[in-house]
Amino acid sequence: MINVIYWCSLNLRDLQYLVALAEARHFGRAARKCNVSQPTLSSQLKKLEEFLGVALIERQPRRIALTAAGKTVVERARRMLREAEDIRALARASQDPLGGRLKIGLIPTLGPYLLPRIAPRLQRALPKLQLILHEHQTAPLIARVVDGELDLALLALPSDTHGLETRSLFAENFLVAMPHHHPLATRRRLKVADLAREKLLLLEDGHCLRDQALEVCSKAGTEEQDFSATSLETLRHMVAAGLGLTLLPRLAAEGPFGAARGIALRPFAPPSPSRLIGAAWRRSTTRGQAIAAVCSVIERTAA
Repeated sequence: MINVIYWCSLNLRDLQYLVALAEARHFGRAARKCNVSQPTLSSQLKKLEEFLGVALIERQPRRIALTAAGKTVVERARRMLREAEDIRALARASQDPLGGRLKIGLIPTLGPYLLPRIAPRLQRALPKLQLILHEHQTAPLIARVVDGELDLALLALPSDTHGLETRSLFAENFLVAMPHHHPLATRRRLKVADLAREKLLLLEDGHCLRDQALEVCSKAGTEEQDFSATSLETLRHMVAAGLGLTLLPRLAAEGPFGAARGIALRPFAPPSPSRLIGAAWRRSTTRGQAIAAVCSVIERTAA
């Protein structure tokens, strides 16, 4: 007689359920995220606990929490799921290096202004490539590339990229945005020294553009305002309201963005202050050819 031993093996789907529950802290929301019923997700997680021989989840009325062991397992599970996705991506890339999904993250002061310009050309040049786009500030953006959640980051360089590969793409000059009735609006070009004692409006902490603007204007003795903005569009409205001046990157000052009512835009005289936009990705990525192709299109389009 042949003895058949049934072994409940660890599988990626169960780990996906656990990670989803850790993020949602709710069985129903986690089940919807995984496209399964709540009883299915709950049952599979119970089987996972039995297989591992340890409680992973604290089940309390109206509250879901992870045990200490659960937190450790979730951390490892995230890594395993990312590595599994890398394996799938490697297989897809070997079939068509310029096809499949490419997850790209952009800083908020770049994404809304660069994407409308490059998207049509990317579609024409790389028709089989599906771009999944995300916006994050610099530090969390880099962390997501390092962790494998994103394939590529488009950001201002230099940044602390934690050993990622980087590539410079284009330089972006700064322009001065001021109320249209401001005395400096009568000039065609400005010097940094012209901003002395002006009130400077900035983005909130976490935006690299804040630090870049401060670096430019500190040389002129510009006064930093007590309040800050969450986006360039908020800054634009604050300038139009006469609350101060700000610096805008070139792409955010061109086209329809430069036609905002109540605002005058003036360039700096050479050498103009600027920021360097570049790309960052993991050395171990399986999407190297697709990343290189995307970077080349951006270089040709945005420069």
